[in-house]
Amino acid sequence: MGQVAPRLLLVEDDPVIGEATQLNLERHGYAVVWSTDGLDAWDRWRADGPFDVVLSDLMLPGIDGVTLCRRLREVATTPFVLVSARTDAIDVVLGLEAGADDYVVKPFDVQVLLARLRSVARRAERPVVTAPDAPAASTIERFGDLELDRDALELRRDGRPVTLTRTEMRLFLELADAAGMVLSRTTLLQRVWDYGEWAEDQHLVNVHVQRLRVKIGADRIETVRGFGYKLRR
Repeated sequence: MGQVAPRLLLVEDDPVIGEATQLNLERHGYAVVWSTDGLDAWDRWRADGPFDVVLSDLMLPGIDGVTLCRRLREVATTPFVLVSARTDAIDVVLGLEAGADDYVVKPFDVQVLLARLRSVARRAERPVVTAPDAPAASTIERFGDLELDRDALELRRDGRPVTLTRTEMRLFLELADAAGMVLSRTTLLQRVWDYGEWAEDQHLVNVHVQRLRVKIGADRIETVRGFGYKLRR
């Protein structure tokens, strides 16, 4: 029996872009369901889902891509990739805050899009793991007012739970594993987002670091200009 094609929900209201994207994705093995409206996409998700991945434009009739992502995140953890114009930077941030896993900028290269889709799929399949050399006697690590329970994958600040998205937890674990040391944005893109040689979109790291700072305290993650970030002990 052959391998089952991954099911992709494409949400794009531009007929030219939508048709070209669907054809390219189908040529590379995806089973694509194309919707041109945010509300229609939501209805299709409920009627025909679940899908293996969602690729959605930001600006849509019905409901926009951010709202669609927020609705889906209430019922599923399916990888969600936003497509944005270069002028949509603020909306991209809102989308990432709503739970989007990644974004690509129009006009996009098909090979980059395919690589991003493969990357979010691998991350969804791979469990969040702790460092193999974590101390055996205790899984609790402290970083100032933060407590990380590696076994339970829980983070607390001043004794209160901190709610992190899956990506934010991956990012915090990478910083915690190298606490006191600087990790470059390229390194974080490779380790957290599974980006390879095309790990050029460092804005993705910056946005998630800023979101993480809001939740754990701005002073816990230090920016080392020209190099990257480090978690303070």
